[in-house]
Amino acid sequence: MGATVEIPIWLLVLILAFAAVTFASHFLFPSVRWFLRRRMERVVAELNKRLDRPIQPFKLARRTDMIQRIIYDSDLVEAVAEHAAKTGVREDVAFETARRYAREIVPSFSATAYFGFATRAAKALSTWLYDVRIVPEGQGRLTGIDPDATLVFVMNHRSNMDYVLVTYLAAQQSALSYAVGEWARVWPVQGLIRATGAYFIRRGQSNLLYRRVLSRYVQLSTAAGVAQAVFPEGGLTLDGRIAEPRLGILSYIVSGFDPGARDVVFVPVALNYDRVIEDRVLVAAGRAGHRRFRASKWEAARFALRHLWARLRGRAGRFGEAAVAVAPPLSLRSMPGGSTDALTAAVAGELMARIRSAVPVPLMPVLASVLLDGVGEDAIAAEVAGRARTLAEAGAALTFRPEEVAERVGPMLAQLRRRRLIAPSGVDPLPDALPLLRYYANSIGHLVPDPPAKPESRKQSVGAT
Repeated sequence: MGATVEIPIWLLVLILAFAAVTFASHFLFPSVRWFLRRRMERVVAELNKRLDRPIQPFKLARRTDMIQRIIYDSDLVEAVAEHAAKTGVREDVAFETARRYAREIVPSFSATAYFGFATRAAKALSTWLYDVRIVPEGQGRLTGIDPDATLVFVMNHRSNMDYVLVTYLAAQQSALSYAVGEWARVWPVQGLIRATGAYFIRRGQSNLLYRRVLSRYVQLSTAAGVAQAVFPEGGLTLDGRIAEPRLGILSYIVSGFDPGARDVVFVPVALNYDRVIEDRVLVAAGRAGHRRFRASKWEAARFALRHLWARLRGRAGRFGEAAVAVAPPLSLRSMPGGSTDALTAAVAGELMARIRSAVPVPLMPVLASVLLDGVGEDAIAAEVAGRARTLAEAGAALTFRPEEVAERVGPMLAQLRRRRLIAPSGVDPLPDALPLLRYYANSIGHLVPDPPAKPESRKQSVGAT
């Protein structure tokens, strides 16, 4: 028993490595996980004291537990069996496919990452890039909502800054759960986005099993009271107009709704900007007729560094206003009954109508419409002010006063010249800039009241009879 055993160094190192891993997995890791879990619970308890809507336990569940809950859900087990029968694969193979989809979709929320970093970074970035304006009429519309209801913020999609802006503005309400596309599944942002509670989706995915996994996650989180943020247009607007809604996420929420349980309240949010950072990329994609954007992450990084350097030297400022308006909320419980498809279409139509009517009006879209009409430089300020008054009389939410147009038009025209959108002298739009100016004018085109019908002349009336 006391004999000496000689072994190679590499084998000794291997044995020690296995021993270290075994010790860590059985003794160290559980203790560390318990310590971190207790610390997170204390952080969440403190956060819930100041949040209007506490963070729900479902959002705090361990990611592995959430994945297990989804894939063993009775509806999903049935979907797996249907998928196996339809495709001819074994049920265990179909089950592993569903598990892989769940791992891809389910986030790993961290209250520290969300409130300790994401909301602070969102506030810093939003206020550094834009003068953030909130339409006063909508500020009190969240106070009367049932505190037990699930909030679903429904927004038009103009820029990737929408995520940042709404995260900042909703920081006092609760932690929002976003549905983000595959663009976000890149290193190093993927882990951070998942830690903020966002879940990844494959847009345009036709695989029925994948859609069933996604729908169950959305339905379970909605039933548990997790606040969500949805862009029903399904993608960024390429021409400036608000597009017709895609019913995917909304249909999942509606189909899983139980009128006798927790209510779901949709909060329509309308966004608009003096300048959309990625406007040229979006317009180019719209003219090409596809959503393959030419800009890469390296080009975005170069743009950010150039702007930062210009700001530090005092040669650039904010990109104007970023305006937000909250429209009247819509309770799903208050909607008339009917089939899931009919109810989803009715909800989507009502929400988009409320968003369209609430779109705020910063100065740039009005100025763009005036430039497109060829108004001369001497009359441009008066024309912009006149159109602003007309919009205000029609009920549009202006983020500026018509009386201050004269002092604000000059700097904005200078900015358009620097961007080579209008001629160096005068205000004539350059030919290549016309699609970009239309992009901005289109954002408020639906708010412009129709001109009064001209009375027919006596001669025309006689001829008609």
